Amino acid sequence: MKCNRVREMGMADDHARELPVIANHVIREGNGIPLVLVHGFPVDSRMWGRCAMALMELSDADELVQYPIWAPDMPGAGESPVPTAAQSGRENEDGSLPDGLDRIADAYVALLNDAGYTQAIWAGLSMGGYVVLGIQRRHPQAVAGIALLDTKGDADSDQAHASRIAIAKECVERQTTEPVMFFVDVHEGDSSVKKSAAYIDQFSQWIREQQPDGVAWRERMAAARPDLNDEFAKITAPAAVICGEEDPSSAPAVMRPLAERMVNTTVVMTEIEDCGHFSAWERPETVARALHELVSRVPAAAGADPAAADAAIAAREA
Repeated sequence: MKCNRVREMGMADDHARELPVIANHVIREGNGIPLVLVHGFPVDSRMWGRCAMALMELSDADELVQYPIWAPDMPGAGESPVPTAAQSGRENEDGSLPDGLDRIADAYVALLNDAGYTQAIWAGLSMGGYVVLGIQRRHPQAVAGIALLDTKGDADSDQAHASRIAIAKECVERQTTEPVMFFVDVHEGDSSVKKSAAYIDQFSQWIREQQPDGVAWRERMAAARPDLNDEFAKITAPAAVICGEEDPSSAPAVMRPLAERMVNTTVVMTEIEDCGHFSAWERPETVARALHELVSRVPAAAGADPAAADAAIAAREA
């Protein structure tokens, strides 16, 4: 796996401005356009590792061209540095960042463009889903396919906003990620994987390895994100909606209406039994199959020759 750290500058906008830095992990080189895996909070791109391996195994056995697979670290996560004030944009009185989501969306697309691509298939889980919807909102021309996993389009409620700001403040003041360790707490109704020692140990480790200031920055960004529900009807690229049945925040009851609002595209919904919020880690093979099926519906992902891509897709459906 190769890691490229890219400083993105001057995306087309009202005026040129500095954007956050993204460390991009190239899991596999390939032909066609990339599948970009955007991770959730409060971890980093490593949460995609099991799913990425399953994706490669699927595509190795398939007739489609081997497409690139990327797993960037969101700004402030993993190997990506915490954005500076200049990279973050405006700051509200409570510390929330109303330009944060736009800056991240622009940085991801700049990363794509700097690598010589104009489009990608974007897959975002939880907070990664906010980012992918932000890309759809600002750069719909860069979206060749879209997968939304365990996420939602709503802005934060006043209570959720206040909670994020309080967590961000504590992370910074105490220089700790302890305020988000509740992500590994076990509750009645959780999936069997979420309750397992393997899950608890792995996610505890990943959370403790995060930068406290980076956790805080992501909370401040998410607290001020806009309502994105209007974006679903604007999606025209092939789409996938994926969620765990035991996800406490984005269960099928939340995700089905989201999929139903995608009236201008073809969307395939996958509901996963005995699976919680981090579906790509809990049930990597199932998520990989859903993502690979999405890739098969995006001709540009199967190679430069659309006719060859169509033939490969037809062969799969025969």
